Amino acid sequence: MPAENFLDSNIFVYLFERTEEEKYLRANDLVLDNMNNRTACISYQVVQETLNVIGRRTGVNYQRVGQFLDEILIPMWRINRIIPTPELYRHGLGIRARYGFSFYDSLIVAAALGAGCTTLYSEDMQNGQRVEGLTIRNPFAETSAT
Repeated sequence: MPAENFLDSNIFVYLFERTEEEKYLRANDLVLDNMNNRTACISYQVVQETLNVIGRRTGVNYQRVGQFLDEILIPMWRINRIIPTPELYRHGLGIRARYGFSFYDSLIVAAALGAGCTTLYSEDMQNGQRVEGLTIRNPFAETSAT
């Protein structure tokens, strides 16, 4: 059964960058809810981006990053096992051409669509935008306005 939600890497980064407490709390709730209900998935790209950013910007030790990989990222990736394929890249290029997203954001959208998700949670794209049946939601939109 496909997951209904797809989480972008910026959601996970807020779990480590505790500079904005409201965003941390919202990200934590979103991740825990989706983990408990098995309603979200991620792609290999989200795993890579998350590990890169938290390792580079947060100073979290290797053991904690490894634990996060094992307990959160890998289980979410295993739900749909989104991997790089020629079709994923072609779909991403088509999305980039049509919607004007960056190449990497286009791959995230293509992965979410390929996984059969209906909602993509990301703060990097326009809140409420629809792409081929996928709705982009910024989980921090309300947090940012206050």
